[in-house]
Amino acid sequence: MTMTRTLLAATALATCFAAAAQEADIRKVLAERIPQMEKIDEVRPTPMKGLYEVRIGTDLFYTDAKGDYVIQGELIDNKVLRNLTEDRITKLTAINFSALPFKDAVTIVRGDGKRKVAVFEDPNCGYCKRFERDLQNVDNVTVYLFLYPILSPDSAEKSRNVWCSKDQVAAWQDMMVRDKPAPAASCDTSALQRNLAYGRKHKITGTPTLIFANGARVPGAIGSKEVEKRLAEASTEAPTAN
Repeated sequence: MTMTRTLLAATALATCFAAAAQEADIRKVLAERIPQMEKIDEVRPTPMKGLYEVRIGTDLFYTDAKGDYVIQGELIDNKVLRNLTEDRITKLTAINFSALPFKDAVTIVRGDGKRKVAVFEDPNCGYCKRFERDLQNVDNVTVYLFLYPILSPDSAEKSRNVWCSKDQVAAWQDMMVRDKPAPAASCDTSALQRNLAYGRKHKITGTPTLIFANGARVPGAIGSKEVEKRLAEASTEAPTAN
């Protein structure tokens, strides 16, 4: 029994060394041939034999064992109809929901507020307006609104007017749902600067960007039915830290 265990351990160790050597070879070849791939963060085998995932930040590529071919696209598991590339990116871009800087958000509570979602939005974002109007159909949720003025010069001014309003929620809903501008207001807007810094750090490049309690990030406007679906998934999945 001891000999068997020793052989199994030796085999496993040899396999690990071989895999590490293979990944090192892929890194070397790609860096030499494609300058943009000089700084590869990770190389790992995929479920498809002979195909390797190459990760640079949150960008994914695929290559063969020799690095002779590079594929940019999506890898689909046709047996279970799962988009493996999408699943991987979702995991890579997940944010630790509990670590969000909630003190810098406008808190909107509907119904019992048990379900939770955070959203980064710019007041000049047309897609955000569409999202906000459809979001009125979602109840029993707490929405943490992070004002994220990135789209135009007066986005910061409009965000300031909402943040400094006596009733932030009403000012935001009037602006986004009823096209009623928030009255001019002034106060300490360092929270907005912190939101921008947080977004840059986590590569939030567009609005709206939604973050659910399980850490899943969804870029772009989605309808109320999709929000409901995501909220249900988040309530049954463990949070993902990042």
